[in-house]
Amino acid sequence: MEKKWWHQSVVYQVYPRSFQDTNGDGIGDLQGVISRLDYLSYLGIDTIWLSPVYESPNDDNGYDISDYQAIMAEFGTMADMEQLISEAKKRGIKIIMDLVVNHTSDEHIWFVEARKNKDNPYRDYYIWRDPLNDDVPNQLRSIFSGSAWQLDEATGQYYLHLYSKKQPDLNWENEKVRQEIHQMMNFWIDKGIGGFRMDVIDTIGKLPDQGITNNGPKLHEYLQEMNQATFGDKDLMTVGETWGATTEIAKLYSDPKRNELSMIFQFEHVGLDQQKGKDKWDLQPLSISELKKVLSKWQTSLGEEGWNSLFWNNHDLPRIISRWGNDQKYREESGKMFAILLHMMKGTPYIYQGEEIGMTNYPISDLSEVEDIESINMYHERLAAGYSKEEILRSINAKGRDNARTPMQWDNSENAGFTTGTPWLHVNPNHQEINVENALKNKESIFYTYKKLIDLRKKNDSIVWGEYQLVHDTPEEVFAYLRLAANEKWLVVGNISDKTQKFTVPNGDFSLVVTNYPQETVPKGEIVLRPYEAFVLHADNK
Repeated sequence: MEKKWWHQSVVYQVYPRSFQDTNGDGIGDLQGVISRLDYLSYLGIDTIWLSPVYESPNDDNGYDISDYQAIMAEFGTMADMEQLISEAKKRGIKIIMDLVVNHTSDEHIWFVEARKNKDNPYRDYYIWRDPLNDDVPNQLRSIFSGSAWQLDEATGQYYLHLYSKKQPDLNWENEKVRQEIHQMMNFWIDKGIGGFRMDVIDTIGKLPDQGITNNGPKLHEYLQEMNQATFGDKDLMTVGETWGATTEIAKLYSDPKRNELSMIFQFEHVGLDQQKGKDKWDLQPLSISELKKVLSKWQTSLGEEGWNSLFWNNHDLPRIISRWGNDQKYREESGKMFAILLHMMKGTPYIYQGEEIGMTNYPISDLSEVEDIESINMYHERLAAGYSKEEILRSINAKGRDNARTPMQWDNSENAGFTTGTPWLHVNPNHQEINVENALKNKESIFYTYKKLIDLRKKNDSIVWGEYQLVHDTPEEVFAYLRLAANEKWLVVGNISDKTQKFTVPNGDFSLVVTNYPQETVPKGEIVLRPYEAFVLHADNK
């Protein structure tokens, strides 16, 4: 596989609405991101995935775009965006734009025109169907609850929306739609961005009449066409969000010979704490043995035909420390452990803002505290179906997207240093203790574990490219693996539990590289792992 810059990168996701506000309106902005570039540079990341900053009515926090080539006023101006690209570049940081092209906002000019009448030239930019027996065209459901079809009273037809009814799906079978998207992508490429993160890209090939939403038959044809028309001949990074991907499907996207994408986000590990066949709100305890199995499969199955993205968190997922770690007694230990387990794997690691200081979920007690449209819709749907308020709130507190979106905790001042105004979403009260200022002062903080892991990857090709091998015959709660290269090996061990566990360190002349407990000596032979203990050992095989 030809080596590219993004193989060795560590990506930091910025959710701009919650990152840093500079004008006191309670909403993060582009100048806020610019003001924190030195912090990100010190952490060591070299790529920022920027969640959408395009013009949007904000029905789904910017993932409903009304103008792809304009900046939302609350974030700033196009001049601010150009300044961000330029200032990041000075620090060796590339900006990856969030590309949302499965759907637009219903306030996009294309849709405003499309709904005027059936003969409008933009009508076929979207997916319209006649009613069936005075009802919806079929039983397709929206990810955000309810039917995926919305009646347009003026024309008497239904339009498709796999997400909010204010997010009508684009018709990718229309060549003009694809050309418009390619032109828009080239507009951003010409501004000097480093690539694209592609939102729910596996749905663009949908065949709604057949009930196919993911992985439609023309999906890869569309991506190859996009590659050729936009980024294919440039040194850019592309990552597709693909909720339904298997390892075999992942190879179709990311095999360099196929000229599609650099890598994908797969979510198989993310779904392990939900009941099989049900949706994400139906919880079950995480099986550590399943987690090891799934992550190991993705580490070994792609070979030279694909590339992994590595992540625990993003703007749609709850905080990993609260989800599978221990955000009370062992917050620091479990936060470091998850960092160590992930960053030593093969693939491109992603850090979601605040993950590097161990930010946690913020439990709520009433719907009035919820901003996220997905959680609000689910609440009403489940209440009507007979679920208790307590049950629904338990699910929202475990899996709701607002958990990831609470403002970044910079210091212990009133709004965590995020804003001088009223924040758009509640600030977690634990910002008094958990904040960047405290993390930077404490050389044993989670932050410095991330910094060290990022530095290790930069300096050691064997972490980037080495073979992965799961260590078997461990207690279920112990996740241990080897990274093997010609002249060296790394042993990575993590106890994913709040109980002590036994582990036998294999023979070898190891040195201790990273650990999350104070430890001077190199672990040898049979040892007892403390709660959430993790470490990395290194040996030269020369």
